[in-house]
Amino acid sequence: MFRGVNPINLDAKGRMALPARYRESVHSHCDGRMVVTIDTEDKCLLLYPQPEWDEIQARIDALPSFNKAVRRIQRLLTGHATDLELDANGRMLLPAPLREYAQLDKKIVLLGQGNKFEIWSEELWNSTRDEYLQADEDEDIPQELQSLSL
Repeated sequence: MFRGVNPINLDAKGRMALPARYRESVHSHCDGRMVVTIDTEDKCLLLYPQPEWDEIQARIDALPSFNKAVRRIQRLLTGHATDLELDANGRMLLPAPLREYAQLDKKIVLLGQGNKFEIWSEELWNSTRDEYLQADEDEDIPQELQSLSL
């Protein structure tokens, strides 16, 4: 399970270091192999351990490609999916087109989301987080969340 907000710096080559607290579990779960792709709803990247991504891609591939919305998602998610591998220093190179899509510069945020990470530009994450925190309290809350007790 990936949790937490982790500020990270990209180096000049576009590499990010996975925080040390996640490295052992990533190595044991997927031998350091990860897949990164774009998020189709927000300007961020999604980073999955290889086995998690393989399950998602199988489900995406099984969808009917004659449906325009499905084809759009297949092209965006699978088309941008890139295999990454942690190097000996726990770093991985984020491809330039994906860094450009997510507006990643030197300061980024690695946001744990359970089975995956989201990779945000620090500036974009901070503004998005602030929007979420200021959201109208009268918004329709899904039934599933209304029954959740924290």
